[in-house]
Amino acid sequence: MGRLEGKNVLVTGASSGIGQAIAVRFAQEGANVAMNYRGEPQEVQQTQEMVRKVRSSDARSSASVKDLPVQADVSQEVQVQKMFRQVIESFGSLDVLINNAGIQIPTPSHETEMADFDRVLGVNLRGAFLCAREALRHFVARGTGGVIVNNSSVHEIISKPTYASYSISKGGMENLTKTLALEYAGRGIRVNAVGPGAVVTPINKAWIDNPKAREEVCSHIPMGRPASAEEIAAVFAFLASDDASYITGQTIFACGGLTLYPEFREPWSS
Repeated sequence: MGRLEGKNVLVTGASSGIGQAIAVRFAQEGANVAMNYRGEPQEVQQTQEMVRKVRSSDARSSASVKDLPVQADVSQEVQVQKMFRQVIESFGSLDVLINNAGIQIPTPSHETEMADFDRVLGVNLRGAFLCAREALRHFVARGTGGVIVNNSSVHEIISKPTYASYSISKGGMENLTKTLALEYAGRGIRVNAVGPGAVVTPINKAWIDNPKAREEVCSHIPMGRPASAEEIAAVFAFLASDDASYITGQTIFACGGLTLYPEFREPWSS
């Protein structure tokens, strides 16, 4: 641990699930962590308590190490700009952006309301770009590089029927990651993504709490189980650290083998 000692990090969508696990893991790695939430302050209270527990249990931590809850709907430009001003004023600078905020609204495509479609794309893709743009402005002006890690999904390459808006947003995130990585590589700015598969988080409660559904989900995973949020957070910590200093423009799939076409475990097509 300690790979992010003294780094200033902003994690969007940090109130639960993978975002919460990332905030806690980055605190364990020694970072100052700004924790974004969308609605009321109590949404992120548990995350802040977990981060502060890490601080209090780490003998290396000092009173100067900071955590900061910061409210913003990432799909709204003015709110994103205000959030970045708050984080930079509080921490003095920003070193790492974690674009984690995301939503999904399952609906058969022919029944999808455009308001729902726009909301998913607004948070998952527009929001990721807005946050990346503000981070890039800061990184470029500072002139000492920076890191962006996007939370994508296996569904940037695997179709997900009845989740068209979600799959489209993650496909767009793959291209966003590659485009920004190429555009800013010469400025010392790295941009990567993590593509989780099935993860035990509140957003997946429907199948996690249903033994039959959970068994069916696990049957499609070559490793035979879903990931914990902490396992996914560890990949983010790696990509944000200097251990990944020569990696940019990549999506690291942390999916238990889902992207290996698991239905071909038996050579039925040969």
